[in-house]
Amino acid sequence: MSENFTFNLKATSGKARLGEITMPRGTIRTPAFMPVGTVGSVKAMYLDQVRGAGADIILGNTYHLMLRPGPERVARLGGLHELIRWPHPILTDSGGFQVMSLSGLRKLDEKGVTFKSHVDGSLHHMSPERSIEIQGLLDSDIQMQLDECVALPAERKEIERAMEMSLRWAERCRVAFGEQPGKAMFGIVQGGDIPDLRIRSAEGLKQLDLKGYAVGGLAVGEPQHVMLQILDETLPVLPFEKPRYLMGVGTPDDILKSVARGIDMFDCVMPTRSGRHGLAFTRRGKVNIRNARHAEDMRPLDEESSCPAARDYPRAYLHHLVRANESLGGMLLSWNNIAYYQDLMQGIRKAIAEDRFADFYAETIEAWAKGDIDPL
Repeated sequence: MSENFTFNLKATSGKARLGEITMPRGTIRTPAFMPVGTVGSVKAMYLDQVRGAGADIILGNTYHLMLRPGPERVARLGGLHELIRWPHPILTDSGGFQVMSLSGLRKLDEKGVTFKSHVDGSLHHMSPERSIEIQGLLDSDIQMQLDECVALPAERKEIERAMEMSLRWAERCRVAFGEQPGKAMFGIVQGGDIPDLRIRSAEGLKQLDLKGYAVGGLAVGEPQHVMLQILDETLPVLPFEKPRYLMGVGTPDDILKSVARGIDMFDCVMPTRSGRHGLAFTRRGKVNIRNARHAEDMRPLDEESSCPAARDYPRAYLHHLVRANESLGGMLLSWNNIAYYQDLMQGIRKAIAEDRFADFYAETIEAWAKGDIDPL
């Protein structure tokens, strides 16, 4: 395994890209979906199930892990990989989005952000340097710059201010990160839903010559067509030879359409959150297992799936578990969903390698549109 962080772009099909990120803890096949392990746990799943489903990398969250169990404690215990028994790559986000969305009180200035913990109300300060320090204590493999994520809709003046500050913070994070062989720091393109601000942000980050670039500040309530427009405007500005990560996205449809525009990496809580609420993702589209039509249906979710949760359990049983609020229901549906997302990514990678991504795209959309048809 490489002792350095490298990205090898192996093939393209249209704008869709097939690649590999290689680093000391493993290889990440791209396009990649990263299951979210917010506090060191992919909710309702064992990590060996996550790995078995095909995940090469998971995501941890700086904000949550800073509050508990605390980065210094994690470091004393040997780092996040050792603590959670995941020897493969981990990406940590900077905590900026959670500060925006979770903390009831925050005060933001050039130095950083002071915020109140949503757990116990205690006050904390996070600067760009402290964010990188925390990620270093966690020993994550890919670390994200601290940025300011503005909720949309917002005024141009506010979006521009946050974007410019995020650029300055990116430079400070780059200095704080320094040179760490085998690891990487990614910058985050901001600029809300305003194309010229996105382009300015991307141009500014490109000057820092980072190992990778994320598009942040989306998946915050804007319509899909706005997100796709921003990608169309932004991605041509980013270095072609560096990985591109769309943060917090999304549905299988979002992923398919973003891969078509040149995105390489994704993360989202949707597979496990949906699973815990009774919603399954399958190659035939979404299945709400709570619906009464499943109460006496002995078919599995997907008889062709390699995932036991999808293949081996009757819908009637899954329906019963979810309606009875049994935790096993959420566990099985989360397992199904993570496996489906990884199967989707594998199908995407194979299609790009064979230069038939456009056909795969059309076939997948058509299968979702047909839906989950009831037995005769």
